[in-house]
Amino acid sequence: MHVLHDAPLAPLTTFRLGGPADRLVTATTDAEVVSAVREADAAGTPLLVIGGGSNLVIGDAGFAGTAVRIATRGVELAGTRLELAAGEVWTDAVARTVEAGLAGIECLAGIPGSAGATPIQNVGAYGQEVSSTITEVIAYDRRTHETVTLSNDECAFSYRHSRFKAEPDRYVVLRVRFELEDAGGLSAPLKYAETARALGVEPGERVPLADARETVLKLRTGKGMVLDPEDHDTWSAGSFFTNPILTEAQFAAFRARVKERLGEDAEPPAYPAGEGHTKTSAAWLIDKAGFTKGYGSGPARISTKHTLALTNRGGASTEDLLALAREVVAGVREAFGIILVNEPVTVGASL
Repeated sequence: MHVLHDAPLAPLTTFRLGGPADRLVTATTDAEVVSAVREADAAGTPLLVIGGGSNLVIGDAGFAGTAVRIATRGVELAGTRLELAAGEVWTDAVARTVEAGLAGIECLAGIPGSAGATPIQNVGAYGQEVSSTITEVIAYDRRTHETVTLSNDECAFSYRHSRFKAEPDRYVVLRVRFELEDAGGLSAPLKYAETARALGVEPGERVPLADARETVLKLRTGKGMVLDPEDHDTWSAGSFFTNPILTEAQFAAFRARVKERLGEDAEPPAYPAGEGHTKTSAAWLIDKAGFTKGYGSGPARISTKHTLALTNRGGASTEDLLALAREVVAGVREAFGIILVNEPVTVGASL
């Protein structure tokens, strides 16, 4: 293990924001991860686990405790079964499965972060979610002090949520196992209309795996959602807010507010989200509330490419970012009666 004191954490996040940690441990094996976590827990020291840092907002004061950076490596591919160490770079792992001719995660290309973070958020994009292919998650249980294997059902996946997110101080993900599909070099059936349109096919059709991956990468790049050190639109956590899921009564009230504000012909985005529930678009809400691309005058602004991304234009503080987030939340609530929920995890900071 590599240990640093008063260690900068901003460079470990895609926002490039936040103060230092009292102590930073870089763990390169599962055993080192478990050892570092056990040591902190035994000493009663606050613990922060960092993977790719792509879903993390750290306060300007930093973290008064031990941060464990998971830098484990390991990819095992046997037939259609894939096992990834938590520290593996997710987008590299996706590329590898495409090269191997396996379908199931090709539309999750370009998502920054580590493999171990994917089950926590139930990462999803362009019609795919990891919950559809994850079979097991191996994790260290800080409550029982044991390494456990959780089945897909035990992970309790839902939209951008899981058992790991529900119990954030209990599990540390070590490895993730997937069951992919050999469809003769073709993708899984395309579920996302934008992807299908870009490929010139209908939803439900399959396309060559490489074409699906490349198309998603182009779409994400156009929205500033693929990391690029030279592009401040990518100095973000991707989507900062989750898409609201509303009950029938909530959606009816929301729809009425939309017509009142935008005119009788206006219709909000609406997608099925399970019995009695409808999902709408956070990006649409933000835009229609008046927060357009590039909004802001300070060092933290809305992306010039996508209204759902809040960005560090260089020189921003975490408080600059949070002030912008609060302004957006308040504006959407006032306009449409919906309270947006932040997707990134906040440490030493809150909206």
